[in-house]
Amino acid sequence: MPQIKSSTDLRNSYNEISTFCHETREPVFITKNGQGDLAVMSVELFEQMNGRFELYRLLDEGRAAVKEGRKRPLSEAMQDIKREIADGKL
Repeated sequence: MPQIKSSTDLRNSYNEISTFCHETREPVFITKNGQGDLAVMSVELFEQMNGRFELYRLLDEGRAAVKEGRKRPLSEAMQDIKREIADGKL
């Protein structure tokens, strides 16, 4: 169940909210005048979420490439990757 706190709670209980976010790895939703206003989360959770979004974007890009016929054999792609690693490009 999501944690919902007021902006006053955030101001008065910052340390408790911070501890909750770090320990549970979940966001806390902050209200202002009874309406949803912010989502507060740890930096670690934020970076994890951004990593997922980047992965989803890359997967979508790959699906689009396949759909458009832009594909090649895995062995060829792996050779290029190994060459880039050896050349210090990756």
